[in-house]
Amino acid sequence: MSNHLQYETSPYLLQHAENPVDWYPWCEEAFLRAREEDKPVFLSIGYSTCHWCHVMAHESFEDPETAALLNRWFISIKVDREERPDLDSVYMAVCQAFTGNGGWPASIFLTLEKRPFFAGTYFPKRRQGGMVSFEELLTLIHEKWERERSTLLGPAEQILGLLNRPSTAEGRAEPELLENAVHLYKRLFDRENGGFGGAPKFPSLHNLLFLLAYHRRRGSRECLEMAEWTLAQMVRGGLFDHIGGGFYRYSTDERFLVPHFEKMLYDNALLMLAYCEAYSVTQKRLYLLVAERTADFVLREITAAEGGFYSAQDADSDGVEGKYYLFTPEELVRLLGPERGEAFNRHFDITDAGNFEGKNIPNLLHSDPGDRTLDSLLETVYQYRKSRCALRLDDKILTAWNGLMIAALCRLYQAVRERKYLEAAKRADRFLWKHLWDGKTLHVSFRVGRRGEKGFLDDYAACIFAQLALYGATLDSAYLERAEELCRDACEQFQDREHGGFYLYGQGHEALILRPKETYDGAMPSGNSLMAWNLVRLSQLVPEETYGPLAERQLDFLAADAKQYPVGYAMFLLALLDDRDPPPKVTVVLSEESEAARLPLELPAEAAVVLREPGAEYPLKNGKTTFYVCRGHSCRPPVNERPVL
Repeated sequence: MSNHLQYETSPYLLQHAENPVDWYPWCEEAFLRAREEDKPVFLSIGYSTCHWCHVMAHESFEDPETAALLNRWFISIKVDREERPDLDSVYMAVCQAFTGNGGWPASIFLTLEKRPFFAGTYFPKRRQGGMVSFEELLTLIHEKWERERSTLLGPAEQILGLLNRPSTAEGRAEPELLENAVHLYKRLFDRENGGFGGAPKFPSLHNLLFLLAYHRRRGSRECLEMAEWTLAQMVRGGLFDHIGGGFYRYSTDERFLVPHFEKMLYDNALLMLAYCEAYSVTQKRLYLLVAERTADFVLREITAAEGGFYSAQDADSDGVEGKYYLFTPEELVRLLGPERGEAFNRHFDITDAGNFEGKNIPNLLHSDPGDRTLDSLLETVYQYRKSRCALRLDDKILTAWNGLMIAALCRLYQAVRERKYLEAAKRADRFLWKHLWDGKTLHVSFRVGRRGEKGFLDDYAACIFAQLALYGATLDSAYLERAEELCRDACEQFQDREHGGFYLYGQGHEALILRPKETYDGAMPSGNSLMAWNLVRLSQLVPEETYGPLAERQLDFLAADAKQYPVGYAMFLLALLDDRDPPPKVTVVLSEESEAARLPLELPAEAAVVLREPGAEYPLKNGKTTFYVCRGHSCRPPVNERPVL
């Protein structure tokens, strides 16, 4: 049996192509059939490495009885949230409005006009813990659709009216926002375990990037301590894969011990950026080692032959969450021998009692993470782990996530001075322009020779971010020019010139029931926050006056939302800090062009470096390469030696 998903490229949709549910992808054909048969639409949104998506699929979508109800009473649509972030954003906002929270799988019931009238997330096969069963829900909605349709659809208009109401908030990006955010971080900080708030704990690395930058600019020791303790606890706990490198998606407990085992490309990109920044601030070798091991995981396990980066590895193996990653003491003693096996078990807290469902997540919560004496055994354990069972790979290549990883590899190259990381970033960038750019526009995804939808704001914002990182790592002006070109395109397609900010989707995209402007920085920074950072950085690198006013307007737009809960807008805070307390600007006049290659490794990564030809405004001093350094509105005399910044 197969349904209408069999010709899709998304790994998530293909996971459901053999379901007895007669799934459609999001398409007009599905809604036309719903109209002809006068049936409501059941919309299910998820992604390929989502554990609870798998659970609901096994319980309900693979069950012939449940499928029969869906096929009889509904038209069913499956959406991969990573390929259609516009649909995910719109209908997740609806889900949150209906239920007070959100998550995946998202389960939305729609009218023939694509208007939602009921929403939730996971529903169990059978009633449990006060949750209605999925079959009961289907029966209830069907009965009300047939007999009390006006009552059933009543809440929909009210919810949509609230969501479509234009914001009346006005903002000014005042410096006090930065101080207010720091005070709130201090209140939320978990001083015992690191991180902010209680379980579950997401890395949210843009928080740490802001705190590290705030310490660098303002000398806040407490901001540094919050960032360092969190970074240390994340790498000591089970959130970091001590055997194979890389980080899992989030911690289910407050100690960073028990992760949700899926590995996402974007998390690992942001973590690399944070650990590189921590190394830059502290010069502690452990942070650099973590960033390198994370990059090596990415290059070894989730990189395509042509250089693009795959999206994720699944949490489940053989239908069991975390099975691939767990150990017992006995198997490691058998593998490594009694002496080495017992030492390995002691170091990584692998015990008879176990720390996760009777087995063990390797961790260093009771060991010194700087002790590398057992590193020689890691490859043996890694190869053994690979031989036990397999992980499912989501091998679609997403533009936005690739942009973040390109930037992270550039930053790692500048920190560790290993050419392989810059070459990996350049290869991924070439892949992006070959396969995800059609000559006129970016696209969201690429898989098995096919591009996905036209790109959204996040794709453009992350791609600009990547070009600016490549420029910083190479000082090749072609990357800066490409960043400007993409920025012009993003402004043309997504900018709201009347009210400020950027829409998630442009005029050339399918018009949905809402047109959101996402500003909140969740697991990933929002497209609006990333655009704020991009515009600020461009204003520091490009002499023309275009970007300064654009950056100021974007910062004011985001300030309206951020002032209510500033820690939810960390990437915006970082952009605001860079604007109000900018990094040093270094104008370099070269005596020989060959000297340009070494500059990105000799100057701080956060510096805004611009190359100039010798001339009346910037002459060579003593006929040698000359550095002109300015910070804020104050400039130093030109020097021939590499400046200390």
